[in-house]
Amino acid sequence: MERDVIITEVALRDGSHAMKHQYTVDQVVDVAKALDLARVPYIEVSHGDGLGGSSLQYGLSATDEFELINAAVSVCKHAKISVLLLPGIGTVEDLKKAANLGAKMARIATHVTEADVSKQHIMVAKELGMETVGFLMMAHMAPINTLVYQAKLMESYGADTVYVVDSAGTLLPDQVRERIKALRNNLHVNIGFHGHNNLSLAMANTLVAIEEGATRIDGSVRCLGAGAGNTQTEVLVAVLDRLGLKTGIDLYKMMDLAEEIVAPILPIPQEITKGSLVLGFAGVYSSFLLHSITAAKRFGLDPRDILVELGKQKVVGGQEDMIIDVASELAKQKTNAI
Repeated sequence: MERDVIITEVALRDGSHAMKHQYTVDQVVDVAKALDLARVPYIEVSHGDGLGGSSLQYGLSATDEFELINAAVSVCKHAKISVLLLPGIGTVEDLKKAANLGAKMARIATHVTEADVSKQHIMVAKELGMETVGFLMMAHMAPINTLVYQAKLMESYGADTVYVVDSAGTLLPDQVRERIKALRNNLHVNIGFHGHNNLSLAMANTLVAIEEGATRIDGSVRCLGAGAGNTQTEVLVAVLDRLGLKTGIDLYKMMDLAEEIVAPILPIPQEITKGSLVLGFAGVYSSFLLHSITAAKRFGLDPRDILVELGKQKVVGGQEDMIIDVASELAKQKTNAI
């Protein structure tokens, strides 16, 4: 089926953060089956921090992620299952295991200045016959020329697509425009965009990315993702249809599954709270929110102060242990000031 924009549904991976990584097999089966019936082409299933992410540092999964991947593969007749891997968290063996279970796409995610660590994993994914994606996280933290250089590294390793990833939901539309345009002008592979809604700009940023040539776009049904969630898939499908762009996705089925299957499993409604708003304001990784709320309760702090300080220190994904360190130091300063 011809599609102008190819959507990857990330609620079963990015949404794992909002679910505190407590997805069950039954939940994944119900959501994946409904997404497949709606003809969503790619569904990502992993721990929120990718393969191997289940840990005390990142959050323990209720169910082994390979069981969830296997369950999703087993019920999808049309959709391809994708997995995310962050080198240093996930391993090549994890990638091989996911491929053996039937995962067809591997998205290798690094900090925007660290694409060189993706080489082995992208090349192994290609050898396994998987579609490969380079995923440049925290894209706001690097100048344009650095972003282009890092993206070209991923392209040289064999990535079929390279993504600009607004992990903090902090980019403004013009900033997305210049980043996507720069990649489009310098790369020969597909360009993708992954947004977060912490400043209520996920949809606007996604549309700008598409205008500038991004053809691979992420969405999360019912906005189920870290922070205030991602670009809302069912809304995106409707908007693109209004624009005359083909996604191949059944809008009514997306509306129904969002309302009847996903909404009932949400721990809380996905909305822009003061916590998720400050993520976008401070430019902090969206998955830090729940960890910061927990740390704030422990140390008697306002989680916003923790997140703003993390932003000042330019903490990136993979440094979740810094949340406790920052909270502890802020608590000491608060005590000394009294």
